[in-house]
Amino acid sequence: MRDETISDFLDRLATGPRPATGRGRVPAPGAGASAALHAAQAGALLALVARYSTGEKYAAHQVMVDRIIREADALRGRALTLAEQDGAAFTALADAHRLPEDPEQATTVRSAAIARALVGAARPSAEVIAVALDALELAEALLPIGNPSVITDVAAAAEAARAAATTARVNVEANLTGIRDERARGALLADTARVDEISARAEQVTAAVRAELAK
Repeated sequence: MRDETISDFLDRLATGPRPATGRGRVPAPGAGASAALHAAQAGALLALVARYSTGEKYAAHQVMVDRIIREADALRGRALTLAEQDGAAFTALADAHRLPEDPEQATTVRSAAIARALVGAARPSAEVIAVALDALELAEALLPIGNPSVITDVAAAAEAARAAATTARVNVEANLTGIRDERARGALLADTARVDEISARAEQVTAAVRAELAK
């Protein structure tokens, strides 16, 4: 995913899993990968604003700005890794559903494989929620000290983080119904429980930016 064009990614997203080739099935992105891409864009926008907030005028905040640049760049990398993991997990789930059923067994190999694959499919999205929260915290830190000429990009980053979290939550919830492992369910539910807070805080960042623009 890191080396393909945006157009190629969108083509893969639109067409779904491709037939197996000599090198195996090509991982297909889905909603989880889209959520991760939102998070990656949030990181990129934050890094942009931070890099425009350097020099003598911003010297008092240089330590914070440097930290935001480092963390935003790292966040972007984490998000792209999760997008790739989601594509692989989505493909593994599709493969599990293609396994033959054994009517003579109460617990079939197929059903066990699907249950495992559902947990695997939910985990990247659950981690995207954590990345989105990290991005939002960086946006909150950057808002009062960043370059006013690119302040709208802080709001854009907050909204991208919100989209990442809300999309990831839906993707986790879509997989929960088939997950029987109570420990795994509990951990996933704990991750999704943070999304409303993320959404509310993103709204506050955007509202603050719009208020500045209206002055």
